[in-house]
Amino acid sequence: MQPKKEFDYFDRPEVIRKLWILLYIVCGLTVVGELFAHRHPHFGFDAFFGFSAVLGFVSCAALILFSKLVALLLKAREDYYDD
Repeated sequence: MQPKKEFDYFDRPEVIRKLWILLYIVCGLTVVGELFAHRHPHFGFDAFFGFSAVLGFVSCAALILFSKLVALLLKAREDYYDD
């Protein structure tokens, strides 16, 4: 008998597909919601449609890349605890 995995619900393909669909719907609703929001641009480049979505995506990608760089710098040696 195999031991039950802790997070086996999110490993199911149908659940993963539903989560991706939910993500697309939420992202689409935030972009559509920008049609009804009154923006107050402070600079010239933040006035175009979809700026908030692009800024959020770029910020998230930059945080992921930065965390990978920090992980490379802070990674402990494999034999760190063997001493």
